[in-house]
Amino acid sequence: MTPDEELVNNNQNGLLKKTVKGILPERFRRWARYQQQKWRVTPPVGLVSFGSFERITPISSVFGFDRGKCIDRYYIETFLTRQASDIRGHVLEVADNQYTRQFGGDRVDQSSVLYAEEGNSKATIVADLSCADQIPDNSFDCIIITQTLQFIYDIRAALNTLFRILKPGGVLLVTFPGISQISRYDMDRWGDYWRFTSLSAKRLFGESFPEQNVTIQAHGNVFAAVAFLHGLAVEDVDQAKLNHHDPDYELVVTVRAVKPHR
Repeated sequence: MTPDEELVNNNQNGLLKKTVKGILPERFRRWARYQQQKWRVTPPVGLVSFGSFERITPISSVFGFDRGKCIDRYYIETFLTRQASDIRGHVLEVADNQYTRQFGGDRVDQSSVLYAEEGNSKATIVADLSCADQIPDNSFDCIIITQTLQFIYDIRAALNTLFRILKPGGVLLVTFPGISQISRYDMDRWGDYWRFTSLSAKRLFGESFPEQNVTIQAHGNVFAAVAFLHGLAVEDVDQAKLNHHDPDYELVVTVRAVKPHR
């Protein structure tokens, strides 16, 4: 199109718009603009297919435990697989020692299990991490704390305890929920207080551990978050989609922190 032809075309379009504006009522013009805008996005507004998600209750209300492996556990176990060499010597874990045995193997010399109250037959230590003075300093080579600290209101006190009871050179392996439903079991017993981001984890751990001794990583994406909130299991989804990382959807935050020798 030549410059002259383009000028004529622009003038014609401008004249057409003025004519339409003069003839059609404002209400109709607003409707036309809305229809035009609606079809510019994908999928068009009003045509999203929710499928099995078109419900107001979750598919599973127990995080997917009743369907298979929970989606948050996929990220947790990937993290522990990567850090398996840290799980050695005297290892402390919360509630049971499943991950100590699964990822530590014969590197573990002694396994201890912490629980907050009496009644857990697997526990070797009964203590509240926010005030666990009965646990000696410098006791553990590795501490595994998965999806636990959100249930402790005084989280700073808990982190101070974890730092204190680690041996110099010992490794703390922690996972936090970033996006998650409430754990009703825990909420009704001792409370479900916190959700975290990689930034809040960085600031919290920076109060106890040197910055260079802390490695923080977030995991997840919008697909994983929606699936997890509905209680789908890893077996329900295309596992490859879980591996995509979107920094705006932090489903699980993982932390590796090393206590300095001095």
